[in-house]
Amino acid sequence: MARIIGLTGGIASGKSTMAKFFREKGAAVLNVDAIAHHLSKPKRVLYKIYVQHFGEEILQPDGTLDRRAIGCKVFADETERQWLNDHTHPILAHVTGWDKMTEENCLVFVDEATQLARLMRRNGYTEEEAQGRIAAQMPLSEKKKRADTFIDNSGSLEESFQQAEKLWKEWTHAGIS
Repeated sequence: MARIIGLTGGIASGKSTMAKFFREKGAAVLNVDAIAHHLSKPKRVLYKIYVQHFGEEILQPDGTLDRRAIGCKVFADETERQWLNDHTHPILAHVTGWDKMTEENCLVFVDEATQLARLMRRNGYTEEEAQGRIAAQMPLSEKKKRADTFIDNSGSLEESFQQAEKLWKEWTHAGIS
């Protein structure tokens, strides 16, 4: 019997790396971030909402959304960030039903210094930009309260994969005597 596990974590915590690990093990992976990116393409629902709200100044010359420009707006202004959450989260929850589908939630996390360094390196953000994006997310302490299992991705990749392998075995062998 298939189990539905929610893989969560903060920005630059290693969710994509762990999702790839589980996909290679045979898991079907539904990536809500990828769905959001798809819905943000021209003529799609999130694209229309963003342009209607922010105007054409958030468009790149090719007509696609300038995600960095949107990020600068929403991470600099709590009202704009709340607007974004109020308008995108219901759409994504409706499209995927993710919030009602999981049987267990696994949190991938890193320490704050690692998260900050990874985000700056990966996205080319300044320290201030990266800190703003991290601060805008649910605090790690709250995420830990909501999770059932954990992958501490602060150490080496090998250590993280060992933790993921242990969870994979638990998930795929549950109920087998």
